[in-house]
Amino acid sequence: MYAALWRVLPGPPAAKAAQCLILAITAVAFCFLWLFPRIAPYMPFNDGTVDTPTTGQTSQTSTSTQRSTSTQSSRNTLDSTASPTSVASARP
Repeated sequence: MYAALWRVLPGPPAAKAAQCLILAITAVAFCFLWLFPRIAPYMPFNDGTVDTPTTGQTSQTSTSTQRSTSTQSSRNTLDSTASPTSVASARP
């Protein structure tokens, strides 16, 4: 790919190097100024995976308290839904 580009560009090696640099800068600018902003709404980077509290909790609660609360509630859910017969039947 690069050899073919080098052969196609006109001029001496210094001019070819300058043209390659200009092409690379143009490609990067195209990506950052046009392509990435166009596809950003379709990318999952801003999708939250943690539910926000909606039951009267203030935003001043510590993160560790929220983590421990969600961990305890998920453990309680798992403990209450798993019965020994369902666990035994799930084994191969």
